[in-house]
Amino acid sequence: MRFLFVGDSMTIGRAGDFTWRYRMWQHLEAVLPGPGGYEITGPRTALYEPADDAATSHAYAGRDFPAAARRHLAGWGEGWLHMAPLVGEAVTAARADVLLISLGLIDLGFYTNSDQTAGNVRAFLTAARAANPRVRAVMLPVIPNVRAEYDAPFAAECARFNELLAKTVADLDTASSPLLLATVPESYDIHRDTYDGTHPGPTGEHKLAAAFADAMHQAWGLGGPYRP
Repeated sequence: MRFLFVGDSMTIGRAGDFTWRYRMWQHLEAVLPGPGGYEITGPRTALYEPADDAATSHAYAGRDFPAAARRHLAGWGEGWLHMAPLVGEAVTAARADVLLISLGLIDLGFYTNSDQTAGNVRAFLTAARAANPRVRAVMLPVIPNVRAEYDAPFAAECARFNELLAKTVADLDTASSPLLLATVPESYDIHRDTYDGTHPGPTGEHKLAAAFADAMHQAWGLGGPYRP
């Protein structure tokens, strides 16, 4: 299994973060160990560095996080809009089998409405499948951030997009290229599990990794239950 993380600022992380990718790597090491068990792939490895306003840092908090496992396709400020044109080439180059995707919040916050964002999800999946007709994908619904607490139209767009995402998964899921909608953990609290109302801290990282790990285990029998 070759896993490709696709995401926005919640996935790339910033300098000094562990990232939920690190937590997932620890999980995969526990449930798919040994040569040939799995590989993490992707064209990027860096974290976002606020001082540079760019992905220039490799200062991961987890010093045991191997360089090869740091690979990803994630970007600060990038969403479905940005990843749809990139994913085909990334899947081809990385020979990715499973996409673990957390996108949408930045789209709805700055670039596109819910219908447009859902259209970009379909374009993304079309491109990924053109690169690998048997690719699998697990998608996490948008977790509304602190802005949704005071911006009712934005909160409504997040809710509508999540409905459209669920419909897209149901419409496009196939036996040869299965799609999964992960479940946002009920206990996820943006005031306790993030450091700024949006980006996950250590507890949030574990919960996001668990959402993906448990979805794959329950639906596909892949790996095992998440153990922090």
